[in-house]
Amino acid sequence: MKRSLTEGNVAKSLLLFAGPMILGNMLQQFYNIADTLIVGRALGEDALAAVGSAYTLMTFLTSVLIGLCMGSGAAFSYYFGRQEKDKMKNSMWISFVLIGITSVILNGIVVFCSEGILRLLQTPPELMDMMREYTDTVFMGLFFVFLYNYFSFLLRALGNSVVPLWFLGSTALLNVALDILFVPYLGWGIRGAAQATVIAQIVSGVGIGLYTWIREPELRPTQADRRFSRRAVLEVTHFSVAASVQQSVMNFGILMVQGLVNSFGAVVMAAFAAGVKIDTLAYMPAQEFGNAFSLFISQNYGAGQKERVRQGMKDAVKISLVFCIMISLLVFMAAEYLIMLFVKDPSAGIIGTGAGYLRVEGAFYCGIGILFLLYGYYRGINRPEMSLVLTVISLGTRVLLAYCLAAVPGIGVAGVWWAIPIGWILADVTGVVYMIRKKEG
Repeated sequence: MKRSLTEGNVAKSLLLFAGPMILGNMLQQFYNIADTLIVGRALGEDALAAVGSAYTLMTFLTSVLIGLCMGSGAAFSYYFGRQEKDKMKNSMWISFVLIGITSVILNGIVVFCSEGILRLLQTPPELMDMMREYTDTVFMGLFFVFLYNYFSFLLRALGNSVVPLWFLGSTALLNVALDILFVPYLGWGIRGAAQATVIAQIVSGVGIGLYTWIREPELRPTQADRRFSRRAVLEVTHFSVAASVQQSVMNFGILMVQGLVNSFGAVVMAAFAAGVKIDTLAYMPAQEFGNAFSLFISQNYGAGQKERVRQGMKDAVKISLVFCIMISLLVFMAAEYLIMLFVKDPSAGIIGTGAGYLRVEGAFYCGIGILFLLYGYYRGINRPEMSLVLTVISLGTRVLLAYCLAAVPGIGVAGVWWAIPIGWILADVTGVVYMIRKKEG
């Protein structure tokens, strides 16, 4: 179902468009949460620590591809809003080829360098074999992550956020069913959890690609569309590369924090693995709302609807703040119980450490909610480099403070937790001040 984002009530348009995207991203997170939950309860704390740490690494790698697809989606939405269908189809072809090649190269690099990467993350020796077993399998799904996200952002750019949801929902259920079959029943262990994820990724990527080819024939590139001009390539890469670098920088910073966390041992790793899963799921609706907001801004900015862009920003801030306040209260009050969901025989150390992490992060979800809107706004008005600047501020602060505070006696790992919201707030202040000054100028 296609939806025009350039007409109708602004708040209603945003919510109706963002709703399926939010639900779809929750299901995508469910892939990894299913792995973690089933592995943690079936195989124990060491397996939970291994899969959780590997998840952070996998998120960083896929962020390169997802960022490229996200930026391309902003370009598609911009041209769609301007009714420049020829430019849109040409940019579709260019981005598909370039991102597809990137995914193949990235897949080859990580397969051959996996052991060195795990050592750089300060993986404890007792967990190395388990992490290698998981990553060697799950890395094979990278190309299909690209396929799903490319066609998903393409359909969303045209106002269709429902079809990606259907594909992701069905494959999320498939992933859970295969997790249960492979891990506790067939006894395939960590490798079985990775195989379940890869199979689900293959089905979602190939499935949505076939759907788009069959049901959207007007999107099939003609011979005239399959051309590479310097100007067209530069336009596409302006949108996509900046978004990819932003996503990569963001997740590289998280990867560096993961390496620091690993140095505290398996108990802290297990607590952090469970906490991050809950944390990510808690603020993920705000993140996906920011992505939907970006496409809303792109269409209206391309169509010259400046007043609608301004109203969209006001409504989006209200919606995001209301959600973030509610989810902050929930996570803060239920922190211990949420951590216990992921561990079969939870120790006091895991529960206490994980709950401490959640209470610090949960108190500041409004900060990251606003940051996601700022990312979306600057991508939507064709200023993706500003989103990158905000990411560097947020993640640079997080990494620098985490390493400095963690080394202070009496603070330790709690300093890692506090560094994260401080980074969000500094980036928020920068983004808002820049927006106000540009309007005044």
